[in-house]
Amino acid sequence: MATTLSVFRVFLSICCGCAAASVAFADDHRNPAAWQELFNGKDLDAWTVKIAGQPVGQDKYQTFRVEDGLLQVRYDNYDGFADQFGHIFFQQPFSRYELLIEYRFVGTQVSDGPAWAQRNSGVMLHAQNPTTMALDQDFPVSIEAQFLGGLSDNKRRPTGNVCTPGTDIVLGDSLANQHCSYSSSATFDGDQWVQVHIVVDGNRQFQHRINNEVVMTYRSPQLTADMANAKSNTQLALRQGFIALQSESHPIDFRRVALRALDQE
Repeated sequence: MATTLSVFRVFLSICCGCAAASVAFADDHRNPAAWQELFNGKDLDAWTVKIAGQPVGQDKYQTFRVEDGLLQVRYDNYDGFADQFGHIFFQQPFSRYELLIEYRFVGTQVSDGPAWAQRNSGVMLHAQNPTTMALDQDFPVSIEAQFLGGLSDNKRRPTGNVCTPGTDIVLGDSLANQHCSYSSSATFDGDQWVQVHIVVDGNRQFQHRINNEVVMTYRSPQLTADMANAKSNTQLALRQGFIALQSESHPIDFRRVALRALDQE
């Protein structure tokens, strides 16, 4: 990941300033009026694109678009993927919240997309500000709630997993050694809609639910030691950051991206 020292200085300055607090995870049906629709079904005015190799705010192939009330990720204007990983960031950072996303994979992967990225996408949590990303940086420093679709091969391929670009998490009683950790979810083949409900409690516990079933829990999101060493005397803990949806070479639709803030202390 090509990221400069100045990138981390700016990112670290926003990640360490929000106090953590405990939370009792909320029922999805409590006070539905409190949900804020981050995607309004009409446009992407509240979002900022960052694609590897392009300046922040530029999307020359119209990867992210709105059609038929859906936020679509498409590659029909690409000659080939060429590792042009992209993300679209909501305009403000958050710390303690519930996030509700409904997605479906569609179509076929763009030519020369990596094999591991087939029916693969996700949402980045506690992500760095897109304006701090290097031109060729492929993934923001963040916690990724990973979405995987089944490959119709009778092999298990769960969704609602967690990956850690430039970060670490605690699973059980220790730091996770692997980049990605799999959830306990079912496998979803085909182009069916899947609901993801994520509860983010600042620097404490994260919980992933798939179709209202708890499939993954972890805690203590933090920068890796190497990232923290980019600036001396900096705390590792990540307490807030941006939310970003991915473009990883397979088309995907989002019909809902909504957030409900938890009580701040």
